[in-house]
Amino acid sequence: MEEELKCPVCGSLFREPIILPCSHNVCLPCARTIAVQTPDGEQHLPPPLLLSRGAAAAAAAPPPDQDAAAGATCGGAAASTAGGLGGGAAGGGDHADKLSLYSETDSGYGSYTPSLKSPNGVRVLPMVPAPPGSSAAAARGAACSSLCSSSSSITCPQCHRSASLDHRGLRGFQRNRLLEGIVQRYQQGRGVAAGASAAPAVAICQLCDRTPPEPAATLCEQCDVLYCATCQLKCHPSRGPFAKHRLVQPPPPPAPPEASPTSAGTSTAPSAGGCRSPGGAGASVPRKFPTCPEHEMENYSMYCVSCRSPVCYLCLEEGRHSKHEVKPLGATWKQHKAQLSQALNGVSDKAKEAKEFLVQLKNILQQIQENGLDYEACLVAQCDALVDALTRQKAKLLTKVTKEREHKLKMVWDQINHCTLKLRQSTGLMEYCLEVIKEDDPSGFLQISDALIKRVQVSQEQWVKGALEPKVSAEFDLTLDSEPLLQAIHQLDFVQMKLPPVPLLQLEKCCTRNNSVTLAWRTPPFTHSPADGYILELDDGDGGQFREVYVGKETLCTIDGLHFNSTYNARVKAFNSSGVGPYSKTVVLQTSDVAWFTFDPNSGHRDIILSNDNQTATCSSYDDRVVLGTAAFSKGVHYWELHVDRYDNHPDPAFGVARASVVKDMMLGKDDKAWAMYVDNNRSWFLHCNSHTNRTEGGVCKGATVGVLLDLNKHTLTFFINGQQQGPTAFSHVDGVFMPALSLNRNVQVTLHSGLEVPTNLGRPKLSGN
Repeated sequence: MEEELKCPVCGSLFREPIILPCSHNVCLPCARTIAVQTPDGEQHLPPPLLLSRGAAAAAAAPPPDQDAAAGATCGGAAASTAGGLGGGAAGGGDHADKLSLYSETDSGYGSYTPSLKSPNGVRVLPMVPAPPGSSAAAARGAACSSLCSSSSSITCPQCHRSASLDHRGLRGFQRNRLLEGIVQRYQQGRGVAAGASAAPAVAICQLCDRTPPEPAATLCEQCDVLYCATCQLKCHPSRGPFAKHRLVQPPPPPAPPEASPTSAGTSTAPSAGGCRSPGGAGASVPRKFPTCPEHEMENYSMYCVSCRSPVCYLCLEEGRHSKHEVKPLGATWKQHKAQLSQALNGVSDKAKEAKEFLVQLKNILQQIQENGLDYEACLVAQCDALVDALTRQKAKLLTKVTKEREHKLKMVWDQINHCTLKLRQSTGLMEYCLEVIKEDDPSGFLQISDALIKRVQVSQEQWVKGALEPKVSAEFDLTLDSEPLLQAIHQLDFVQMKLPPVPLLQLEKCCTRNNSVTLAWRTPPFTHSPADGYILELDDGDGGQFREVYVGKETLCTIDGLHFNSTYNARVKAFNSSGVGPYSKTVVLQTSDVAWFTFDPNSGHRDIILSNDNQTATCSSYDDRVVLGTAAFSKGVHYWELHVDRYDNHPDPAFGVARASVVKDMMLGKDDKAWAMYVDNNRSWFLHCNSHTNRTEGGVCKGATVGVLLDLNKHTLTFFINGQQQGPTAFSHVDGVFMPALSLNRNVQVTLHSGLEVPTNLGRPKLSGN
């Protein structure tokens, strides 16, 4: 909260805050420093006023050492201005009163020098140099008085909106006593008062030239300045414009706060610009009930809606608020408090969200630190694994090179040894033959010449072509292609794509209808790893293995053709280029207990005519034509009925079940894809593969009801007419996938009734006729 209690100009806690038209607040002394005078306003001053200003400046000459003290509260100008009152020869008492009216304490006028700025960029009033022969305080008083007839304005240091000052100057702005009281409570709560170490024992005069200043005798509620008796007579006479000002006893200064361990030995320096409260730096003036600035003796009683400010009753009768819309002050106060409280609730909610968001951000910071360490460790492990793999491959390659070298060396050494042996043998033979040739004994020579000639020829034949060529080359036929690996190493980088997250099943959209289930899912929010598609898996309805039933990009899927009265488990997972993500939670879906279906217009013969939302069937042909139902059964017990709406000329309609590939242009049951009972008006037969069996008495007519009971748990098919079983169990060992089926011609019309529970009061079977 401390930032809300600091002046935007001086940066210190507010002292004497005033409310600017833009609703922002500044200290009154700071407002004097940023008030801007029109540059050409000086030339409009009347000469008599200029003379009176000069006389006043010459008359008031406080000692130089009091200059700083007078300028600190911006009240020295008033003292110097009022100093001219003692020497009335400068312009008379009326001029003196008028001059005092336009003093800086009353009006707050200042001058503007663009080159001087405060640290936060707000324009600051420069120090006025003292003319020769006068004090600085008197010069500032003259400078402040010179602005009485100039047009001035003040610019808000926060929103930079400008507001013109009227003849009252800064006193025309309302004093924010509420903010002032909050600042005082804040200081008391902290146990530190501004300037507590320099707090005087009693309230002192703010305009005294003496050292030390005299104790204050009065406080002007309008000027908010403390005067001693002498200064009050000189600077604030009870005549002229000051006649309406209210003078009261000065408030006693507060007791200095006890020193605390944290504040002992420290003192608060006064803020820049001389923002001091009346009675000294540490004085605490009790809050006074605010009065109307235009009618000083009147308290606020109403609130002007047009001007958005409190007013007194005289403002309504005489002032500019007489024709404005007004409301009672108390009611408006409560209304605005309620509005502020309501607005604060919204801000409180946002603040709570902001705190939670900050906690989230701090958690993210911690997660980033932890994930960074994990990724660093993972990267080091991966690179070490690559280095290890390269080292192992290097060892394998070196082993290959060693084996190749040893092989080549062995081949060469073997060839060297072999060639050396043959060379030694050939050389010995050559030396022996030369010695034989040297002999002169023909008979002896001839005895061995034939054998020597053969041996030489054999030795020569040993040096065949290629015997003197190396069997291996000195070059190694091994080339290591490392370029792809180098490119892969250079391209080694982080892959931004990760495995997709777990899909979130939208249970509110998952549903079952008949023997179909519909599942919906979505990707979690704030996902940085998009999914290329999804894989939906479903079990067999008996808790068996999961199987894929859908692969694609859609997030909504309907699976048809499931078992009735079965419980299925479903799950989904996402995949992208990085791989397949984890499974979602498993959702359990229960199909319908009974089957709701109609005749299928797509599977029926073209001569079949359907109506009544495909629940009523007839035919346009005199030949029997087949139509199937929309449901398919492979397990469970199912029962449905067909009501005979029309029955003419004794036709033979057939009722039963069939495969999807049944022949549809002849009676049901004549091929091996259908199991049926055909019936006329007197008897019935069971028919399959064109085999007629179990003729049973009892037929159908208009209004009759034929029931079909398919029990795939027992693998049987049974028929009923008007609630009585027609013959024995028609077919046994029925296994596979079956669809309800019907064949009829144009003389018959039937209506299908599905979604029926298996009746428990079916009659006993009729005995068959054969």
